[in-house]
Amino acid sequence: MAGMTSSARPLLNRRLAEFGTTIFAEMSALALKTGSINLGQGFPDTDGPEEVREAAVRALRDGRGNQYPPGPGIPELRTAIAAHQQRRYGLAYDPDTEVLVTAGATEAIAASLLALVEPGDEVIALEPYYDSYAASIALAGGTRVPVTLRPDGDRFRLDLDELRDAVTDRTRMLLINSPHNPTGTVLTREELAFIAELAVERDLLVVTDEVYEHLVFDEAEHVPLATFPGMRERTVTISSAGKTFSFTGWKVGWVTASPELVTAVRSAKQYLTYVSAGPFQYAVAEALALPGSYYTGLRDDLRAKRDVLAAGLTEAGLSVFRTAGTYFITADIRPLGESDGVAFCRSLPERAGVVAIPTAVFYDHQEAGAPFVRFAFCKQKEVLEEAARRLKGAAAGG
Repeated sequence: MAGMTSSARPLLNRRLAEFGTTIFAEMSALALKTGSINLGQGFPDTDGPEEVREAAVRALRDGRGNQYPPGPGIPELRTAIAAHQQRRYGLAYDPDTEVLVTAGATEAIAASLLALVEPGDEVIALEPYYDSYAASIALAGGTRVPVTLRPDGDRFRLDLDELRDAVTDRTRMLLINSPHNPTGTVLTREELAFIAELAVERDLLVVTDEVYEHLVFDEAEHVPLATFPGMRERTVTISSAGKTFSFTGWKVGWVTASPELVTAVRSAKQYLTYVSAGPFQYAVAEALALPGSYYTGLRDDLRAKRDVLAAGLTEAGLSVFRTAGTYFITADIRPLGESDGVAFCRSLPERAGVVAIPTAVFYDHQEAGAPFVRFAFCKQKEVLEEAARRLKGAAAGG
């Protein structure tokens, strides 16, 4: 042990040196310590459809998935994923060669980057970004190139010229997230068409994180990048069951892509978890066959909750950005006379009994995200109303 501690070389792989404990772990621990309402980490406080939960129980009892499932995922789930892509978007995928089941979208992202990125390759990611993007790019030895979504009125917007200018001869991949966490932005057809044309023009691979595909509101629509000309063969599309069916603990995600891309991603994935979530795969296969009314009800319920929290945050004095998708709201704390979102979030549990996430931690250019804070509204309406009441009381000094 003495030799280990005296070594000049740090124990942690230097590629991960910039990554410590995630902000989600820190804030969730703070919520438990203070008994605060946790609007930080994005998980629902109620389970999804009872029939889906019962499907998992039935699979367990019937002995389906209790041992290692097939490496690519059980055939029933791969077929259900392909059917979903065809039914929703007109995208035809072969369930045997173009679908891969993963341990949530997080593993799908990691496996895609490990498989497709080599040291020195540049990966362009929309900033602010989900924190696993940065870690996965680092593990692959790639270079992260952020393109910042900037406030424009009541939403965050992608500067298409800035995106084009970020592409160099070393760019290997665009990592796109829409609906976008944490800003709630949903890229428009025009923005997506520009991204597609750029990818084709510069011969770039695209990994697109679409886990919030069913959580879009008002006039927004989710359009997969793979539907645009020239994109199906160069796009790895990622989604998962956690956000759509409110079973985030099951960790069932998937990749759809060309056979060549799926084979590459599977080559990395098999050395990560190998397989996972056997019985839950059977349940998710049934979930994906739920009628359209389920998705409509989910969207309507979350839109109502969004509006409850948005109104509460506004009454508490924060400036609120419009959420077109996901189940997060971004707010600006500067109207409260504050500008440091990290300090604000660390003090908020004691001041108001509410936990949120500072979005600066999702930026390379942290000053660009310093005054912004993310709140999750995937909670029961009564919880959101109580959180709003506490925030308003704290703002008033009560």
